[in-house]
Amino acid sequence: MKLFKYLVLAFVVCAVLLAIGLGSKVWRWSNNPVPMTEPVVEFNVPKGSTIRSVAESLVRAGLDIEPQLFILYARYTGQDKLLKAGAYEVRQGMTPVDILTRLEKGDMIQRQIALIEGWTYKQIRQALKNNKDITQTLDDTSDEALLKKLGASETHLEGLFFPETYVFVPGDSDFEILRRAYLESQKRLMQAWEERDPDLPLKTPYEALILASIVEKETGHSKDRDRVSGVFINRLKVNMPLQTDPTVIYGMGDNYKGNISKKDLQTDTPWNTYTRSGLPPTPISSPGYLSLLAAVQPEKHKFYYFVARGDGTSEFAENLQKHNQNVRKFILKKGN
Repeated sequence: MKLFKYLVLAFVVCAVLLAIGLGSKVWRWSNNPVPMTEPVVEFNVPKGSTIRSVAESLVRAGLDIEPQLFILYARYTGQDKLLKAGAYEVRQGMTPVDILTRLEKGDMIQRQIALIEGWTYKQIRQALKNNKDITQTLDDTSDEALLKKLGASETHLEGLFFPETYVFVPGDSDFEILRRAYLESQKRLMQAWEERDPDLPLKTPYEALILASIVEKETGHSKDRDRVSGVFINRLKVNMPLQTDPTVIYGMGDNYKGNISKKDLQTDTPWNTYTRSGLPPTPISSPGYLSLLAAVQPEKHKFYYFVARGDGTSEFAENLQKHNQNVRKFILKKGN
């Protein structure tokens, strides 16, 4: 009987010592940096991943995490059921606890893409297509289908996406970024429209967006923005053609090779503001917020003309005679 008690006691002592030893090993393992072959390692957790598949992904990525311990520890803490799908990175110095915490919180890799003020829709789509971290879902989607998918009431995509730097997670779709840019554009446009001057010859927010897109393309220096807008507002009030080259260039599409000729100015398109009065039917670019504000809060003056000085600023004139003098001074002289 005594022998049995001694055996039981010995077994218990061994079990306790084993548990202490194992616990000590697990504690050291869980709180020590994971050996890595690179300073930063990225890995992906697809939807529906198990803790075992995550452990295998980490090993394939070059992390010596002791996968069985990783799995057991995650199951013990319950974190195996809290994994968030997405793209992650592990940096040197991180412990298994750090990695599991990141997976539980969904602390994913973030990327940025900048949509630039004055870009056309074509340029925006190309930037999205060139980004390897963005999933392409719209290659076979028509403009009409995309407008419907966005819930847009407009009939043309140009100018509908606000130029901004957007943060995204690798794997996000091109549509998701466009959707965010569209909603941001609608919000900013309505903010500007609510602050519009009362005597504008603009009937709708969309007309303000069209004018803002022209101001964006015509303004080389931010200080001229409100004044340039004022020129176009003055012309609209007296039904004078806007006569702005960027609209002609937009209407030329792929035929534009870097310069426009007198023939181009005389060739009618829906966007040619030399051959047609009023605003073109759509925006010609994606305007930033300052251009939106300039469109609805233009500088009040008597200018009807302006010409580029060549340094990013513009010279303004109240009549054609003075404008022609400015053209000779800043354009023709420069060409000689």
